[in-house]
Amino acid sequence: MKILQNFSKMPVNRNALIRYKTIDNCLRRRNRRWTLEDLIDACSDALYEYEGIDKGISKRTVQMDIQMMRSDKLGYNAPIEVYDNKYYRYADPDYSITNSPLTEDDMKLMGETVEMLRQFEGFSAFSGMEDVLGRLEDHVTAMRHKRRPVILLEKNENLKGLKFIDPLYKAILAKKPVKIIYKSFKARDMQKFIFSPFFLKEFRNRWFVYGWKKGAGMLYNLALDRIHEMGNAPGEEYQENKFVDPDTFFDNLIGVTKNINDKAHRVRFWAAPAQVPYIETKPLHKSQFVVQRNEDGSAIFQMEVVLNYELEKDLLGFGEGVKVLSPRLLVHNMSRRLRQAADNYR
Repeated sequence: MKILQNFSKMPVNRNALIRYKTIDNCLRRRNRRWTLEDLIDACSDALYEYEGIDKGISKRTVQMDIQMMRSDKLGYNAPIEVYDNKYYRYADPDYSITNSPLTEDDMKLMGETVEMLRQFEGFSAFSGMEDVLGRLEDHVTAMRHKRRPVILLEKNENLKGLKFIDPLYKAILAKKPVKIIYKSFKARDMQKFIFSPFFLKEFRNRWFVYGWKKGAGMLYNLALDRIHEMGNAPGEEYQENKFVDPDTFFDNLIGVTKNINDKAHRVRFWAAPAQVPYIETKPLHKSQFVVQRNEDGSAIFQMEVVLNYELEKDLLGFGEGVKVLSPRLLVHNMSRRLRQAADNYR
């Protein structure tokens, strides 16, 4: 079934950081003269020491590194000069790429920012930041002792479909349709179709793409972990998004399941005293508010949301601590699900 063109991954420029740091260390040592060949040898030794790379590096690579350090692309603006037609040094003897005017509090904040941004490695939206992020990380650890992370974000290393985030992102920006082989949880067989992606959505550590499926005539929401293959669709026309505004589409939604014409319903539910603090401190939806507080500590909440599977799942998560009061359709669905769940224990 390998009929689709695979997308390649972006390379990670980790070795460049080692070379920049090595060149910086050399040029700060003004007790000797550094030729281009000396810098090449020093970088080769450093790459072997830190990464086990023993094939050496080219003259052009180091020349490009020096040019990069001189530029402001990474914020270095290194004052590297050539003297006596062959030797390299810093025009400012006090210069170093590790110099920083930042306070310790600034460094701590930057360190936490690096930890969070690292969650998005491999996403081309951040590819221009790869060198900057790596330099920042190197800079932070050079200025203070490395410690254990103190901000831990939920992350599923085994989650399928993450490799499709980047090509879908590029297709959305370029307004190009893609070929997709997809199998939903309910389907028996795989489907192959042309898809015009509109926007990406992350929900509870899963990624989804919204767009237009050719010939279907409706908005589709695809889970990336159910995509089996994806590739370019040359000759196919991209369907422009004239249907939904992603800035407002999720305003009345819990989760990701919603059709274009779905309207919000006024949902009311009773919460037991033990559940009230949790529901108040972590609302199910931004429209949620307390309608009534009872003497026993229980409360009635209200919110305006679309009725969908994710809403029912969230409410079911409270077990006997929540009872839906309205609308009637949601009461019916919750009652049916709870009866079926109870039957599993008989």
